[in-house]
Parts: sequence; C-alpha cells; structure tokens
Amino acid sequence: MLSRWMSGSSRNLDREYNCTVRLLDDSEYTCTIQRDAKGQYLFDLLCHHLNLLEKDYFGIRFVDPDKQRHWLEFTKSVVKQMRAQPPFTMCFRVKFYPTDPAALKEEITRYLVFLQIKRDLYHGRLLCKTSDAALLAAYILQAEIGDYDPGKHPEGYSSKFQFFPKHSEKLERKIAEIHKSELSGQTPATSELNFLRKAQTLETYGVDPHPCKDVSGNAAFLAFTPFGFVVLQGNKRVHFIKWNEVTKMKFEGKTFYLYVSQKEEKKIVLTYFAPTPEACKHLWKCGIENQAFYKLEKSSQVRTVSSSNLFFKGSRFRYSGRVAKEVMESSAKIKREPPEIHRAGLVPSRSCPSITHGPRLSSVPRTRRRAVHISIMEGLESLRDSAHSTPVRSASHGDAFVAPGRSGRAESSERVAVIADENYSPADSVLPTPVAEHSLELMLLSRQANGAPCSIEEEKESEAGTPAAAEAEEAGGELRALCPGAGGLGVAQAEQVNKFVLSVLRLLLVTVGLLFVLLLLLIVLTESDLDTAFFRDIRQTPEFEQFHYQYFCPLRRWFACKVRAVVSLLIDT
Repeated sequence: MLSRWMSGSSRNLDREYNCTVRLLDDSEYTCTIQRDAKGQYLFDLLCHHLNLLEKDYFGIRFVDPDKQRHWLEFTKSVVKQMRAQPPFTMCFRVKFYPTDPAALKEEITRYLVFLQIKRDLYHGRLLCKTSDAALLAAYILQAEIGDYDPGKHPEGYSSKFQFFPKHSEKLERKIAEIHKSELSGQTPATSELNFLRKAQTLETYGVDPHPCKDVSGNAAFLAFTPFGFVVLQGNKRVHFIKWNEVTKMKFEGKTFYLYVSQKEEKKIVLTYFAPTPEACKHLWKCGIENQAFYKLEKSSQVRTVSSSNLFFKGSRFRYSGRVAKEVMESSAKIKREPPEIHRAGLVPSRSCPSITHGPRLSSVPRTRRRAVHISIMEGLESLRDSAHSTPVRSASHGDAFVAPGRSGRAESSERVAVIADENYSPADSVLPTPVAEHSLELMLLSRQANGAPCSIEEEKESEAGTPAAAEAEEAGGELRALCPGAGGLGVAQAEQVNKFVLSVLRLLLVTVGLLFVLLLLLIVLTESDLDTAFFRDIRQTPEFEQFHYQYFCPLRRWFACKVRAVVSLLIDT
C-alpha cells in the first residue's frame, strides 16, 4: 500500500499540464509544463519563442473562473495560481508600458508594444482627438498594407478596417487621405515607430483602468501609468499623482487606500471601493508593482509590502522583477543581429484581416462581444502634471467621432453625440473594465434615465482555464463626475469606525488565544510528568519553584476545594 501511494504521488508530481498562451498578434503558443513549474519558466519559454530580450515590460495575464483578472506571478507555481481546470489559457500582454516606447533598443520589442497599443486604441483605452486618431490609423494602414496602390486599394478601402470602437465616414476619408498623401514610402518599421511616438504623447497612454467607487458612491476608474496614479471620474480627471508623491498603498476587504504626500507637507488619503475583495487586492498588487518598476532606482530597493499595519492581518506582497532604470541599462548592452519579424498584418489573418475579407473588418479580432448602451462623456482637457482639471464642453462642428444611437430607438429619434476636434480628448470614450453584470445594469439604467443614447461594444477574450471564462479587458463604462458631499463623508466615517471596532475585537481575540496557550503551557509544566530537557531546565529555576509552591499550589488547593463543594451540593440536591 505504501509503495502504491508513493508511486501515485510521484505520478502526480510528474504530471504535465497543457498551456495555451494567446500572443499579441492573436497567434497561439502551446506548451506543456510540470506541476511544480514556476511562472518564470513559462514566461521564459514564451520570450524564447518570440526571440525577445527586452522582456521586462511584458507579462502573462489570466482570468479566474470568477472573471477576475490576474497577472501571473513568476516566483510561484503556475498550477497553484490557476484556479480553473486544465488546459490553461492565458494571454501575453504589455504589463509595464515603456516611458518612451520609441526609445526601445530592438525592433521586435517596438513591434510587440505597437501591437498592444493598437489593441488599446481599438478597445477604447487609448483616446485622442480625431485629427490624432486619423494619423494613428493611417500609420497602422501603412504598416500593414504598405503604400497606397489604386489597383489594390479601391475607394473606401480604409473602411474595411476598424481601428476604433466607432468612427464616422468622415474619419475614414481622413485616414485614407493621410495614408495616400503623407506616408508613402514608409517601411512598416518606420510607420510603427512614428505610431509609438505619437501614442506616447496621448493622455491615456498606458492606462489599464480598474472600476471603483468613491466615498460618495460615484463611479470612478483608477489607473497606474508610467507617470503616476490617475483617477478618472465623469468628464474630468480628478486626480493625477506622481509616483514620488505616493507614500503608501493598502487595502482592507473592498476598500483601497492611497496615501499621498504633496508639497508643503500636505498629506492626503484617497479612499475607493472596489467591486469585490479580489478586485481590490488585484488593484493593490498592480499599484505596488507599478510604483516599484517606475519609481525605484534599483531592484535591491524593493521591499515586501503589507496591506495592513495590524498584527496577524493583511496580505504581503513583493515585486520580484527589475525596475525600469535597470531594464534600460540592460537594453543598452544588447548586441546581436536584429531578429526577423513576421508581421501578421501584412497577410490575411485573424489579427489583421485583408481588405478583401468584406466590409468593416477589424484590425484587431473580436472573439466575443455584446452591445452595451451607455452615454458618451463630454470632453476632457487636462494637463499631465496637474492634479485637477475642468470639464470641456462638447461641440457639434469639426472632425468628430459619431456615436450611433440606441438600436431600440427609431432613426429619427437618435441623438448623435458629436465632439469637436479641438475638444475631443482621452476621457471622451469608454474604458474597458471588469465590471460585474449587476453593477453594469445599474449604471445603464441610470444612463437611460438621463436619455443620452449611445452604444458601444464590449469585447471579452477567453483566457481563463475554461473556454467560457473571459478576460474582462474590453468592457465599457461611463465615467461620472465627482460629487463629494456630507452624506458621503458620514458613510466614510461610519466605515472607519466599523473597521476600528473589528480591529479591536480581532486584537482581543488574539490576546485571549495567547493567554490560553500560556495557561496550557503552565499546566503542562506543573502537572505533567514530562521530563524533557526544556521542561527540566524551566522547573529547576528558582523563580519557577517559588511560583509553584507559593502561588500555584495554594491556588490549585482552593480551586479543588471549590469544585468538591459544588459537586457535593449537586449530589445533595
């Protein structure tokens, strides 16, 4: 029996698991890993497959059965991190956006970052004025189909690609015009480089939004960028905090706290509420990793961070990679022949369809999508280094994105939101977030009551351990304005009181537990016949003997007398 158990255990340890990782060009890499294989092993396999050396900017993302996103931790076992059943499905994505993507050493790295930003543009995370949008889309066209050729590219050829969640025919004509007249002769590498240079200047470059609510219950989106921490609400950016101003991040349950120390010793604590404790923990871990990557000078400065100050409470986490400065220094030392790049967009593929595939094909695939009706936001005009900004009015002239009306309304009653070229800015469109179904329905009902029709599409990429699980990476949501009030402050104070009471009760429980353990140890020392070296040394000390004969023995006799009295009383009755 023992031999069977040992052989079964060895087979279990040697078991292989199939992993499928979806790459940025939507091709798939499949491999098998052992049960105890670390995340670093799988990541190194991917980077070897891609011939990638500047790999610190990238990561592997997966979704658990509860549709919560996670980044694969490289120091832990892959199998233990995956809550779903094998085979495992994950995605290779940019985790830390380069501060200057055009300054990356190798073309293969720039190409992969180009693919990621192209996805961000399509899914509504990288937003811009229509003039900038047309230029970015033209760069993509030039990189993927080359110079304009009247024989191959008929009238309206740019409409066969969908670069944004929604766009107008006027914008399509502008894209084709720039592609024909301004970009002729540019190689794919040059077009991609120009695309990166332009994208890096945009307000929402590197934004990966996390849905939350503020103390007043208003919807907010928190994001970590190469430049700092950003809070978006409604039609404005209400907070932008540089990394050197962030002193601490912690979470308790669904509550996320950000401690800020600004000039003149002004200290601020920002409080937000995530949809679930798991989402809050993911937000906290992302913040810890981003701050360490962009702020620190050396990886040796990384410290283990606790989510709470209380003893016996909270999660502990430590960023395990290199920091941005070390990555740049290491990249400068790369000396090899540039690896060959197989650009999927130059041939018909799922990632970038040919213009002969039919109308309105996407340059980024959509595996599964559903229509979500929400209202489009007003404008946002804010500077990167400002802490607050003021809303910008929408206009009805100039180049604009045109938002289609609700499908359930008659065409005559559709309201089209038109935003002027000079006013369109990063928060005008939707930000993809893993919003829970019930939360999203409540948001939609509130928008419907305001009568502002507009439809956007949400993409969910299946990347969890089962095909039904999806990456909540491309969901849409409207940002609402910040309206702090006395009621919200009261709720926040009540939350703080409740947490303080719970902390005190937890401390009392721990204290009682320690006293109980000490009592058990005392009984063992005084009443048992155990003669180990540890107990013998304690019993032979003068202090213990004095305590035993002067205090413990009288107390034991008194207690035994009381017990006998109670027993005799019970017998008599």
